[in-house]
Amino acid sequence: MRLSVRTLALPAAALAAALSLTACQSSSDPDAAPAPTSASPRQTTAATPTTPATPATPTTTAPDPAPTTAPATTPATKPPKKTTAPTPADNGSNGDDPAPALTPCTAKNVKVVASKVSRPINHLALTVTNVGDRPCDAVGAPFVGFDQSQAPIRIVEESKPQAVVTLTPGESAYASLILTGEPGGDTHGMTVRTVKVNLTTDSMVTVPAPTGTYVDDGAAVSYWQRELADALQY
Repeated sequence: MRLSVRTLALPAAALAAALSLTACQSSSDPDAAPAPTSASPRQTTAATPTTPATPATPTTTAPDPAPTTAPATTPATKPPKKTTAPTPADNGSNGDDPAPALTPCTAKNVKVVASKVSRPINHLALTVTNVGDRPCDAVGAPFVGFDQSQAPIRIVEESKPQAVVTLTPGESAYASLILTGEPGGDTHGMTVRTVKVNLTTDSMVTVPAPTGTYVDDGAAVSYWQRELADALQY
């Protein structure tokens, strides 16, 4: 009976020693294969299919967002007021104050005379005199014709004065009447007996022309001037 127990115990002791020796060899032998362990992260990743990673979006600094509040606009029913720069008046006003109303000289309050002058040649002087009791304005240039002519002669634009000539009672203004143009060519000249002077569009005075007054298609008239010498420059 004792022999049987020992016989059975011997294999058990031998098995324990063999296992102990194997464990020592595993820990000391570098060539020994490692004991099976749980799968590494790489093995797990390879074993489990995953969704491909989305490429990273480049990080950029976004511009400041546009203001959400729209700029204020003027309602369509209320357009901005238009402003117009003042235009200087022809009578010399500084543009800040309105120009005074003109009182044109007419056939009712003036006397008109056409007279010869020694210089320059081929010129007449037109004189308009205020014979009324109130001031009047010699506006612009007279419209002049001769005898039965229908169209007025040319106005010398460069003779326009800086301001309208205002005549108090008894004062006069002057205009130069050029009788002929440049010599040569067909000028349709003729000797006239009367001079028609339109002071305004609806006020005409007819005066006698000096004896032997000869005019042609080159005839012209200046603007009214305050001085006779200024008128005869043209």
